[in-house]
Amino acid sequence: MKRKRSSGGQGHLELAGEGPPPIEVRGLRKTYPGGIEAVKAIHFDVAPGEMFGLLGPNGAGKSTTVGMLNGTVAPTSGTARLAGFDVAKEPLAARAVSSVVFQEPVVDNELTGRRNLLLHARLWGLSPRDAAERITETAGALGLEHLIDREVGTYSGGERRRLEIARALVSRPQVLFLDEPTVGLDPRIRAELLDAIAGLRAQSEMTTLLTTHYLEEAERLCDRVAIIHQGEIIAMDSPKALLGDLGGEILELRVGVDGAKALTALHTRGIAGDDAFAVGSTLTVPLHDRTLGDVITQIQSTGVAVAAVNSRTPTLDDVYLRLTGDRIAAAA
Repeated sequence: MKRKRSSGGQGHLELAGEGPPPIEVRGLRKTYPGGIEAVKAIHFDVAPGEMFGLLGPNGAGKSTTVGMLNGTVAPTSGTARLAGFDVAKEPLAARAVSSVVFQEPVVDNELTGRRNLLLHARLWGLSPRDAAERITETAGALGLEHLIDREVGTYSGGERRRLEIARALVSRPQVLFLDEPTVGLDPRIRAELLDAIAGLRAQSEMTTLLTTHYLEEAERLCDRVAIIHQGEIIAMDSPKALLGDLGGEILELRVGVDGAKALTALHTRGIAGDDAFAVGSTLTVPLHDRTLGDVITQIQSTGVAVAAVNSRTPTLDDVYLRLTGDRIAAAA
């Protein structure tokens, strides 16, 4: 895959020697009755084979965006194309090249895993022979071969989610949508499912759009992440680049006065740059090339009362905090 970032920003990609992007979004907007703007004129492209993440809390507009891309939600304005097909004007062609794993389960608990996959394969027009081959292939890729002939009602939550993904893969889509695939799962099962998704990623050139409010999922799986807040994309880049803006280490200070006033004092003295931010009485100051001891000494010289000090590596939550003033987990 040859890919380079365009100079125009807004998430557009220049694809060298290839056809249209697997996912192309221009000015996509959704306004619900009552004037509620769920998605506000967003723009982005996703390149062939890329794992692209929409990261944000519940209500940020992630699932509405996926709904507009897979044709289950009608956009108010703007366009969305899958492999060059306009989702609104060519819905059957767009659906033919894509598949989606919804948040809510769609498999039948009273049927075996194999029967669920077979029914889906036949709906896609696969011959019995091709369906059997693809079921064997996808079940093996997702570690389901040992339970494929059991009733789904006997599966664990993680096994059921893997079957949901296998169902979506039977048609061999060019584009796969994973809408909050691990929501509601306990940590161990989430980890197992993430391993399965990462394994699929290593074996396939399929383009995938993942929505999540779990920071570690986005950081672990995605080539690029679009941080979405109140229906708007407020940042977009690779997780490494987004974190790199804050440097390798940040200083957290809990102060005894209003955080905004303390931050102003640090700005005035040149101790905090534009990437420092305050949430309540907690200040976050990226260190960049400075040592922890030097910065603490400089802060002490300002007279700002510091109740607690902590240093750590930055996370995507820090990126979100700097841009919005709210933690993803708290807003989810």
